[in-house]
Amino acid sequence: MQKKVEFNDRDFFKEPFTREEIKALLQGKPASDMFSFKSPSFKALELDQAKLKDNDLINLMLKEPRLIRRPVVKIGKNVYFGADSKILEEIISY
Repeated sequence: MQKKVEFNDRDFFKEPFTREEIKALLQGKPASDMFSFKSPSFKALELDQAKLKDNDLINLMLKEPRLIRRPVVKIGKNVYFGADSKILEEIISY
């Protein structure tokens, strides 16, 4: 029996996340979980990763959505940042 999966697609470059949405997605986890330190956009900023606090990371993601680890997938109450297709397939089929 095949499960039916409903999804909502959001282009957060066109419809950016708000501070409240980012905090809700993080669910109390550190902002670094959602932040893409490997992004060329981050490297171009030449910032010291060790000196950045959660609020700094959230501010950067609000200004530059390319700094958000993609995809952002919410399944039920769980949120996954940067999960590849194999991991998502396992999660969905579980």
